[in-house]
Parts: sequence; C-alpha cells; structure tokens
Amino acid sequence: MDALIYELRAWDGLPLHVKERRRGAGRLPLLCLPGIVRTSGDFRMVAEQLPGDWRMVALDYAGRGQSGRSRDIDRYAPTACLRDVLDVCAALHLRRVVALGTSFGGLLAMGIAVARPGLLRAVVLNDVGPEIGQEGGAFIRQFVGHDPALPSRAACVAHLRAVLPPLSLASEEAWGLMAELTYGPNSDGLWHPLWDTRIARLLDAGPPELWPLFRALGHLPLLLLRGELSTVLLPETVARMQAERPDLQVATVPGIGHGPTLTEPDVLRALQAFLDRVA
Repeated sequence: MDALIYELRAWDGLPLHVKERRRGAGRLPLLCLPGIVRTSGDFRMVAEQLPGDWRMVALDYAGRGQSGRSRDIDRYAPTACLRDVLDVCAALHLRRVVALGTSFGGLLAMGIAVARPGLLRAVVLNDVGPEIGQEGGAFIRQFVGHDPALPSRAACVAHLRAVLPPLSLASEEAWGLMAELTYGPNSDGLWHPLWDTRIARLLDAGPPELWPLFRALGHLPLLLLRGELSTVLLPETVARMQAERPDLQVATVPGIGHGPTLTEPDVLRALQAFLDRVA
C-alpha cells in the first residue's frame, strides 16, 4: 500500500518525515508512535494486514529515520518528541485519534493524555507500561548507543538475530526488512543505525515516575499488547496496571520478547476487535 509522504517543519525548523496511509473513507485516524529509535516504517506491514477503513499516520521522530538531526541532543528528549507529535496532528488536522504506541511511543501516548487529553479517543500500548524492567531498560540503552558499522545487509541480519530478544519474524524476508528498518548504508560503505546514537545519553538518568501518566489514561478505552518474554514490560507491572484498570484488555503473544511487531495473528485480531469497539 502506497503512503503519502509529508516533510513538515517542526517548531525549530527541523524537518520531520511523516507517512500517511488511507483505506476507504476511514473512521477514527490511527496515530502510530514508534519505539525510541524506530521509525514510521515499522507500521507498514500492520497497515497492509489490518482490515477495515482507517487513516493511519506515523512519523519519524527528530534524530531518527528520515527526520532531521540536531546538534543539541536535548532536541531528542521525550518532551520535544511530544511537542512534535502534537504539531504533526495539528498540521494534518487530526482532531481525535486512536494512539497506537510501541514502547517509547506508548509513553508518548500517556504524555498526550496529560498535555492534550481531548485528542485521544482510545490508546493501544504495545509492550510498555509505567514501569520499565531493569534488564530491558539496560538492553535498550546499550542497543541505542551502539553503532556496529556492519559491512552488508546480510551482516545486519546476522547481528540482529544474535542480539535482539525473540521476535515473531519467521522468514529471511522478515529479518531482512527488520535490518533495513534498523540500519542503512552510509558513504563509507558500511551500514549504520538509522538514528543519532547520542540519544542513548538521554537514557542514562532512567525514566521519571510514570504512574501518574498512566492514570491520565483513566477515561479512555485501553488495550495492552505484550510479548510473553518481555523484559521491558514485566508481569508484575501488568498485574498492577490491571488492578488500577480492571477494564484493561490484555493480549499476550507467546514465545516473544520486546515486543510484538503488530502483525501476529492474535495481535491483529485483538486490534481489530478493539478498533471496531471504539470506532
């Protein structure tokens, strides 16, 4: 499915890369928020497989993918990313959305619930909650800050197979796509991360207190997706989330870690049922 591509200018002039996909007349738009160094490309496959009528908008945060880089690493901080997301919504006239946030993107969805609660109709959190597992957080910091400078696409695939947690990628084609969404060739002939690795410095302090942000979702329908083996979203965190939100829907993908790609059959069914209900 072809995407409309927008190159928007952020409040400080930094270019922001945004993709929009439409199917049919559309109901509520889906605002797709990728992981901390992931990009809009992560949502292409779910866009092609999710049935129904919708308008799907995804962006590359500043310092990631095809969006601009900044000399100031604070430009990549969560508050700056949140401001960019809200500005993209304003520019594309998204007045009410279902936020679909993977990992860091889910935390941004919580931030939207505080900063602009009227924008949200419902929220899907993909393998993230208001507490980050210590092991998972340490892995993310290490991965974000490391540039392996690999010689080829095949080497990228081998590297990701070795270092990533178990994922629902069942074919060489799927792993190759993951490699292309993670690394790209540079002028030196080597494949480097598709993000500014200085982002890792922002993670050294650890996350702030996130439970108040989670409670800001209290008025919204909420679906939680989780990899059974995730070290980022731990079972005890899910239990506490369910205690605070007895209506919380949870879909767990067996045998995978952080996190679901959103194309797993169980996830697609849970997403479709949830979207049908909130739309």
